[in-house]
Amino acid sequence: MRLLLALLICTFVYSLGYAQSNADSLDVFRNVDMDQVVVTATRTPRQLKAVPIVTRVIGNMDIKRMDATNIGNLLESEMPGVEFSYAMNQQQQLNIQGFGGSSVLFLVDGERIAGETHDNVDYQRLNMSNVARIEIVKGAASSLYGSQAIGGVINIITQDAIKPWSVNVNARVGSIGEQRYNATINLRKDKIRSSLGADRVLAECIRLPRKGVFEKIYANNVWNLKEKLKYTPIENLTFTARASYFFREMESNPMVYNRYRDFAGGLKAEWHIAEGKNAELSYSYDQYDKSDYTLASRRDIRDYSNVQHSIRGLYNHTFQGKHTLTIGGDYLRDYLLTYQFANGGSFYQHIIDAFAQLEITLPRDWQLVGGARYDYYSDTNLKNISSKVSFMKKVDNLSLRGYYAGGFKAPSLKELYTSWSMQNMFMIYGNAQLKPEVSHNYSISAEYQHSNANILLNVFHNMVSDRISLIWSQAHNGMVYDNVNRVVISGLDASVSTRFASGIGGKLAYTFTHEGVVNGEPLVSSTRPHTASLRIDYDKRWQNYGINASISGRVLSATDATEYTANTGFKEIETIHYNAYTMWKLIITQRIINAISVTTTIDNLFDYIPNYYHTSSPTTTGRAISVGISVDIEELWR
Repeated sequence: MRLLLALLICTFVYSLGYAQSNADSLDVFRNVDMDQVVVTATRTPRQLKAVPIVTRVIGNMDIKRMDATNIGNLLESEMPGVEFSYAMNQQQQLNIQGFGGSSVLFLVDGERIAGETHDNVDYQRLNMSNVARIEIVKGAASSLYGSQAIGGVINIITQDAIKPWSVNVNARVGSIGEQRYNATINLRKDKIRSSLGADRVLAECIRLPRKGVFEKIYANNVWNLKEKLKYTPIENLTFTARASYFFREMESNPMVYNRYRDFAGGLKAEWHIAEGKNAELSYSYDQYDKSDYTLASRRDIRDYSNVQHSIRGLYNHTFQGKHTLTIGGDYLRDYLLTYQFANGGSFYQHIIDAFAQLEITLPRDWQLVGGARYDYYSDTNLKNISSKVSFMKKVDNLSLRGYYAGGFKAPSLKELYTSWSMQNMFMIYGNAQLKPEVSHNYSISAEYQHSNANILLNVFHNMVSDRISLIWSQAHNGMVYDNVNRVVISGLDASVSTRFASGIGGKLAYTFTHEGVVNGEPLVSSTRPHTASLRIDYDKRWQNYGINASISGRVLSATDATEYTANTGFKEIETIHYNAYTMWKLIITQRIINAISVTTTIDNLFDYIPNYYHTSSPTTTGRAISVGISVDIEELWR
């Protein structure tokens, strides 16, 4: 820590000598690059300004400006309405405008990831190193992505090698006992491109200064290795191979550590058949395991394994130069072995789907998109059809969008067959009679884009029937997965962002969410109705020196959440009040000779500490300082 602080001071003094007073400022650039190509919303490459569905893109520069080290930190900072909290055993859980983590599909380069920790994927797998951009589509996307996308899709797209070679090494040390190290090697030679990354995270055990439902944050030890290899034997054909390994050890118990492992791999072929004709075929494998490591006996006992094999085919055909037909299908074999099944048993199912989408460009800048998807689940013989329709109308710099999407969420194997004791307090049972969740999602938006300004207003309304929830059952004398009545989620998103030639930029965003139920059935919820985020930054570059200074904040309103708590033996719902709070962060990044970046971050700038640590309270212990250094080695050779 002292070494990095000393380095920060030295590099700052050094950089002053290189800064030139007569250097030019940065060119004017838009805060959102509307000409960039995105793929998530339509599964066809389209410029962001031409996508008929509101799509949020967080670019590589935004990730760096926010000093984001994990997906939770980034999404909370950039998007109001998103809140990460702790579930049982300190596993992160997500709430995004009334939808939990099991209702939001996370993808990496378009591929789904296996495994879950208390109804959420293991977000520790999703680090921000070597990420090109993140594309986010909120609202039902089941017509393209199926069951888990009833609440939205978040697609993390990694960078490709652009230069002949590049090597980045970076380190970050925090005052609360966290260390992060990363190395990325990118190579490009003739027809081959390779990107190899390695991440290491060490987080010490932290004791919380006040009382709460937990008293400390467990220590974590994380390794993350990943490789992406692209080969283009001929101009119109590209093969992509990928492989990754993830390991996390959490010291939740002085005698037994929790371990989490994942191995993923895949192969994809992309063929540009002719102008306007493209085909894609891919295979993906992902295995996520959990185990308990006993220190005394040095035994590592696996008690959870989720293995997914998937095959996907996709074909895009553009005719008359402006209309695009997309057809495709997927096959997924989903296998789950878990301690939550009776006698540690296992189940599996086959999932087959087919989808089609038609994008039509009409005169006077009208665009229409319609699509449908058929899904089949072998274990429950579930069949479902999801549909969508959207339009977009451009009037000068104004884009008007309207959207309807049907969503669904099939019962998971865990929700169907669970049978286990919750720490010997009560039993939790699955329900083989569960119905799928079905939603109707409507939204209308207006977006204004001109020069260096972007203004967006989006109004949405969701009606979710048969939401799957864990409720107390008198008949079973335990918790049971069951369908509850209709849930209604409505609200609006508003944002304005800008950047000027002087280097000053900023963004203000606000989200209102109202969540309720029909016929007075109980709703277990902790969605905050009002959330906002603000960022102001200054970015300036000279010949051998650049600086970016930003201050950003999140404001979250109070809410009365309904939860099953230990106070009632988890048999009844109790109202818990979560206080409003605000969190601010100051970040200063200095760039020297285009090769070295030194970042100083003061998190929780105004030293906020909750009076009581609930599961949905921020787990901060107060103001925290971190210092990081990043070196682009290839730039030192110039």
